[in-house]
Amino acid sequence: MRIVVLDGHTLNRGDNPWDELAALGELTVYDRSARDEIVPRARGAAVALTNKTHLDAAALAALPELRYVGVLATGYNVVDVAAAHARGITVTNVPEYGTDFVAQHVFALLLELANAVGEHDAAVHAGEWQRCPDFSFWTRPLLELAGLTMGIVGYGRIGQRVGEVARALGMRVLASARPGSPLPPPTAKETWCELEELFAAADVVTLHCPLTADNERFVNARLLARMKRSALLINAARGQLVDEAALAQALADGTIAGAGLDVVSDEPIRADNPLLRAPRCVITPHVAWASLAARRRLMATAVENLRAYLAGRPVNLVG
Repeated sequence: MRIVVLDGHTLNRGDNPWDELAALGELTVYDRSARDEIVPRARGAAVALTNKTHLDAAALAALPELRYVGVLATGYNVVDVAAAHARGITVTNVPEYGTDFVAQHVFALLLELANAVGEHDAAVHAGEWQRCPDFSFWTRPLLELAGLTMGIVGYGRIGQRVGEVARALGMRVLASARPGSPLPPPTAKETWCELEELFAAADVVTLHCPLTADNERFVNARLLARMKRSALLINAARGQLVDEAALAQALADGTIAGAGLDVVSDEPIRADNPLLRAPRCVITPHVAWASLAARRRLMATAVENLRAYLAGRPVNLVG
């Protein structure tokens, strides 16, 4: 059985071996694959694994021997799942591997906006503290999180973990289902509210929903205008959830106070992305999944997914 990995570089940069996957078949790993390389590289393979390389209907139709697609991520919008199922191709993902690190990165972004650690470090190294007549200075107002309200859109594993950390910091937590989904029944622990109510009430809004056809760019100018002028937006989910031009304009106009983003709509980020020039916008290069511990869990689950499929008991099916 031939197995091909179309874009393996980010998962294994020399520290996360493919050995257990290689034991399951004839393995070929490509660091990355351009669109015109997908079909030639996957031709003849029964199994294809992809992280961000798109397998659309046309590519799947050109690969008649393909029987299994393993997504090396939680989000599976890189695969045309309906087209795969129509051709009898099984599609799996890795739903649980990065919860702790994604939550950690959410607060790294939030704390940079609140405490400006990087900005103050740069100021000290630039000599500003040496020139300061006082023992202390700050480059902009600092924000205390205790007592503030965090609104979490999408309350799955990651959203719940973010809520736990927020409560530990003394924050109140509001939760909303992803757009288009009904609210769950109320509990003693969570305060559920409709999406627009959450955006209006929260001091920090953080996104933790998958990208679907129904929620693309749902964070738009109208929803941003409902936020407090002092509020912050955090996105470590999918860049396409946000109307980036509207967010850049909201930051420029002072409609909201800041944004922390680990994802953008087109990755790697394009030079003309308006968020690169937006004020009070912290951007990291999609690293909220990338701790070694998380990547090792991802690798282990991807291998177990394929083993289960080969044994006739597939798990983590999508669609």
